Amino acid sequence: MDAEPRRQQQEEEEEEGTTKEQDSGNGADAEPVHNHRGWKAMPYVIGNETFEKLGTIGTLSNMLVYLTTVYHMQSVSAATLLNVFSGTSNLATVLGAFVSDTYLGRYTTIAISIIASFLGMLLLTLTAALPSLHPPTCNASKGQQQCQGPSASHFAALLASFFFLVVGASGVRPCSLAFGADQFDPRTADGRRGIASFFNWYYFTFTIAIMLSATVIIYLQSNVNWALGLAVPAVLMGISCVVFFMGTRLYVRVRPEGSPLTSFAQVLVAAARKRHLRRARSVAELFDPPHRSKLVSKLAYTDQFTCLDKAAMRTPEDALCSDEKTPVNQWRLCTIQQVEEVKCLARIIPVWSSGIVYFVVLTQLGTYVVLQAAQTDRRISSASSFEIPQGSFIVFSMLSLTLWIPVYDRLVVPALRRFTKHEGGITLLQRIGVGLALSVATMLVSAAVEHRRRRRTAMTSCFWLVPQLLLAGLSEAFGGIGQLEFFYRQFPENMRSVAGALYCLGFALASYASGVMVTVVHRATRGRDGEPDWLAQDLDQGRVDLFYLVTATIAAVNLVYFVVCARWYRSKESDDNDDDGDGSHAGDDVELVEGRPQKSASSAPV
Repeated sequence: MDAEPRRQQQEEEEEEGTTKEQDSGNGADAEPVHNHRGWKAMPYVIGNETFEKLGTIGTLSNMLVYLTTVYHMQSVSAATLLNVFSGTSNLATVLGAFVSDTYLGRYTTIAISIIASFLGMLLLTLTAALPSLHPPTCNASKGQQQCQGPSASHFAALLASFFFLVVGASGVRPCSLAFGADQFDPRTADGRRGIASFFNWYYFTFTIAIMLSATVIIYLQSNVNWALGLAVPAVLMGISCVVFFMGTRLYVRVRPEGSPLTSFAQVLVAAARKRHLRRARSVAELFDPPHRSKLVSKLAYTDQFTCLDKAAMRTPEDALCSDEKTPVNQWRLCTIQQVEEVKCLARIIPVWSSGIVYFVVLTQLGTYVVLQAAQTDRRISSASSFEIPQGSFIVFSMLSLTLWIPVYDRLVVPALRRFTKHEGGITLLQRIGVGLALSVATMLVSAAVEHRRRRRTAMTSCFWLVPQLLLAGLSEAFGGIGQLEFFYRQFPENMRSVAGALYCLGFALASYASGVMVTVVHRATRGRDGEPDWLAQDLDQGRVDLFYLVTATIAAVNLVYFVVCARWYRSKESDDNDDDGDGSHAGDDVELVEGRPQKSASSAPV
């Protein structure tokens, strides 16, 4: 009589994508099995991300105008506040990733974060809608001197909204991409292709959101009123929350397995304590208990960073617990698995550092192309009086990226796959390398266009700026997306949220480095007799073309540096001889990066 209810309950559990326990053979260990729904879950994952970006990007990109016109802040103070807010948002992703991978898991972290973002947008909307939450409207007839700045309560409401937005960014940015990839089974060919395609389509929707935000939402804020212009993004953020929770029954939720950063610290401390020991002659001398984790694959031993191997060398002082598998003091003795996870991070850092310079190049172009546009003829035609806003030229870069992604995913990759026999068409390191090479070409074209603009006596058409922006978008389609997927693939499974945080951290450092670079060039090129420097406010008096050439040189050096790092890099490789003997984890990450599993002594092609 109770067979039918039991069957229905099992079907419901399968529909929810929950984790079930399966007998491993002897009943001692239970293996979690996930019902990966793949593309069935993508409308909710990508839909949530699209609405979230629509709700935040347009608002934040126009926030400088809001602070100076509604809050009557000085431009320097407003810019400083926004720089601190932007840097804090990116740096907070590291903390959000740690909490996700250690305690909450990606689903719970995203759920909390999108609610926090909605509260932040709602509070920001109230600062514009309620007169008591912002300074009185400035009476232009009395002059700017009569404009009243924000009071303590006004500023507190603004900072409270920023606080919730930082909390939201700390969880959404590092986790959303990894959470989407979790919905595909990496042990199957279809799952691996799905992950690669997901990264492309994720970026596609991201750029669509940027273009809509940079046009429609900014128009509402600047030309209608701020209350409506902020209410629309707040509503979109609310829709993002609804869409995300609608897909709850389909999601695969990977449980966290403890703090990976603590494990990394244990390896470094143990290796430092045993630095005087001789190097192990073979792997057999290292502590390698049976691997029990079903989330984190067993990593094969590599002979790089052998100084870290000393953390896994057992001495008479290193006692084990009664199970003979767990050290009594894990700050003195670590497993080979722990050591190899640290080596993964150490190998990724050089490749990641090349990405920082890459983003510096794109940041400089994004800044000065706006100033270039201001000194060009921005009319669509000579007979038209409408001028393209100088801040809207980023749309050409986004348009290039948006159009190229589906072409690359649906046409280029399948065509390349027939020749290379690689599931991704080319390796991820090759894809990043193409992006870095295109960044060099972008800056050379930018320098040539600016040189032509300065030499012409007549006003140059703004459409001369389009080629460099199209190249920038194409570069990001290769370099930006390639880095995202590379970090996801090559980090240990228990640190994939940290992989997303590392990408955001690269953006943060690139922003700071861009500011330093501009300051250095400004001071170094300033004439002793008061002559303008390369980055003068009036570009006709400066030499932005030379600045672009310097940036191109830095990008070229960075490309060479990346090639060296890529040839030295060794991909994360799962151990074929895992404890269960099923080989389920073997090579599941290597294949997409290398094309075929490589032994530890091999190098990754660029």
